[in-house]
This record gives sequence, C-alpha cells and structure tokens, in this order.
Amino acid sequence: MPCAVSIEHMYKKILAAVNEFTNSEIAARYAIALAKSCQARLSLIFVAENGIDMNTLRHAESALERLFVDAHSQGIEVESITENGDPFQEILAMVKKDHTDIVFVATRREDVTKRFFVKTLARDFMVRLPCSVAMVRVVRMGKTHPKNILVPFKGRMTNLEERAYFVAKLAQIFDSTVTLFHSPRPITSFFHGEIQLKPAQREKHIPKDVEEFMKYLDRYKIIHEKRIGHGSIARSITIEAAQKRNDLIIMGASERSLFRSIMSGNPVENVLRETPSNLIILRPHSVIDAQRNIKTIK
Repeated sequence: MPCAVSIEHMYKKILAAVNEFTNSEIAARYAIALAKSCQARLSLIFVAENGIDMNTLRHAESALERLFVDAHSQGIEVESITENGDPFQEILAMVKKDHTDIVFVATRREDVTKRFFVKTLARDFMVRLPCSVAMVRVVRMGKTHPKNILVPFKGRMTNLEERAYFVAKLAQIFDSTVTLFHSPRPITSFFHGEIQLKPAQREKHIPKDVEEFMKYLDRYKIIHEKRIGHGSIARSITIEAAQKRNDLIIMGASERSLFRSIMSGNPVENVLRETPSNLIILRPHSVIDAQRNIKTIK
C-alpha cells in the first residue's frame, strides 16, 4: 500500500488539556512538539472545576503561561484558554467547535490505581471524544526529548497510516530513532501448555504491517530497526524498554482495548502500570467511528 500524500497535513488543530499537575505540563510539551512538526495550530486549555482553590488555580495558570511562551517562541500559532465547569464537557465542546484533530491529555493517579478505562476521566476522553486522542503517562520528567522511541506491534495494526504519521512526525522533530517491536504469542499445546517460538520462527511471525510502517518512516528519513521479543506481551515490552533505555513508548489503543477488554484486561493496561519510560497511548479517531458503525448496524 503506497503512502498517501493526503496524510502530510493530518493534524491541523491540536489541543492539549492542562491542569495543576506537572505531568499534564509534560504531556502538553509533546503536543507542542507535534504542533511544530506538523505546522499545526495549538490550543492550550485549563478547565477549572467548581470549588477550585486559589493555589491550584495559580499552578495551572503558571503552567499555561510557560507552555504558551514556549510554543510561541517556536513560531507555533498558539492560544491559551481557561474555562470553568466540567473538564470533559468543556473540552468536548471545544473539540466540536474547532474541529480539533487530536487532543493530548495526561493520565491521573487514578488511571494507574484503578482498572484502565473504568470510571475515570481518561476513559471519557479515550472513548467519547470525536477526534484522535493521545493519552500520556509521564514517569520520567526529564526525558521529554526522546532519543529512541519504542513502537510495539500486535498481530495486525489498524489505522496504520495515522499511527505511522504520529510516530514519524514526533521522531522527526526530536531527531529520534524508532524501534519497531513485536512479541509473537506462544504456541498453545493441550499437553504442554505454552511453547515459546524459536528465533527463526519468531522472525516469520513479524506482521506485514511492520514493513508498511517502515515505508512511512523511510519517507520521513527516520532511522529505524525492528526487534523481536518473546513471552508475555506486556512484560516483553517493558523489559525491552528498560534494557534498551527507550525514552518513549508509543502504543495504539485498539477496538479490543477500548470496548471488549474492560473487565478482562489487556496489554495496554499492563504497560500503562509498569512502563519504565514515558508512554503515549494513541487512539485514532477512526477507532471510535468504527465502533459507532458497529452499534448502528446492530
């Protein structure tokens, strides 16, 4: 499948949700980087909930000011907005009004202690916003300019164009290398349980989508490599990131992750909890469109 010219300006309007916590400011800096790489317009928004104290408000407004000055100094078209009310409803309204392409949000503490996507603000953003969403978990405050980005692959990657574009544009602005990582599932035997594949067998199980993904990276002249792991998918990802000292992991939130594994768990949830590096979970807009179509058909 050839690279489509139309994806060159996939993100024209980017929004970053900011609050009083440092991790949201770090997450917004990834949004600044993407806005510069894509030559996109950037909106920074803080929504003050009812009953907010003045100290919290000052922290959030200071973060907005720092981010605005940084983005403006890089030549980015940027605006800073403060609203009052419910964070999700205010951001949803802004996304619809401005036709926002992608929203950056930071995970909160509750997203790690509770089951992923269950009764959290993160779930509302990931499932209900009518645009792409990049949810950022920050574990290393000083590693916002990644030297190497780890991109795990499952069996087949949906929304390949957008995922590749997202990774390529961040790698381009940070001058990062990219590692494409796949850990094939072990063979299941009735008598012997799980049987791990040998290296040669694992090589044969690399998804074809990896090759397509590499074409996008080549297009943007991104240095890349592919690696194969084994064992538990989530554990192999976290071990790979720790051993190779990857500064950033970018994973995709699939239909399964969002809609069919809320109770049974999934690799994305496990990596979210155990990641040794900063983590971005990208949920493309088309994932939500697909789910809505399924509901309509039913």
